[in-house]
Amino acid sequence: MEIINPQSQSQKPKKNPRNPAKRRKIHEDFDHRVEVCSKEDGFLGSYYEAKVLGKVGRNKLMVEYKTLLSDEDGQQPLKEIVEAAEVRPVPPVILVTGFEVLDTVDAFDNDGWWVGRISGSYEDGKYFVYFESSGDELAYPIHRLRVHQEWEDGQWLVVR
Repeated sequence: MEIINPQSQSQKPKKNPRNPAKRRKIHEDFDHRVEVCSKEDGFLGSYYEAKVLGKVGRNKLMVEYKTLLSDEDGQQPLKEIVEAAEVRPVPPVILVTGFEVLDTVDAFDNDGWWVGRISGSYEDGKYFVYFESSGDELAYPIHRLRVHQEWEDGQWLVVR
């Protein structure tokens, strides 16, 4: 993968105990765009964009999803109470000219971001992505892929 804007990459920070102050910062800014990690079977490890509507108790947040709709009418955005530990900021955009086999990426599918590895490419610019969690291999255009990043100790780390 050739990264166009290398300033978006973070160096791995020194290991230190979890810093709750850094996590709290995200949650204090209501209406802040975040991603929520799903813990449900079949969706484990996928991330969905949302905004924080408010704090519920000590360790929970009320969020409103951008792409998920409520079951009641299917017209309104889904609102849900989630554990604060399942919430992270939206990762910064890292522009790339393409991906290479075995690059770790996030693919946008079924209203969320799913982590996988590039397993090949078409001549028409689509990439095959293999998802270890399901064993599936699917093709995506580059605009539905992003560099996979992990949120660790208040910093984004590029995962290759």
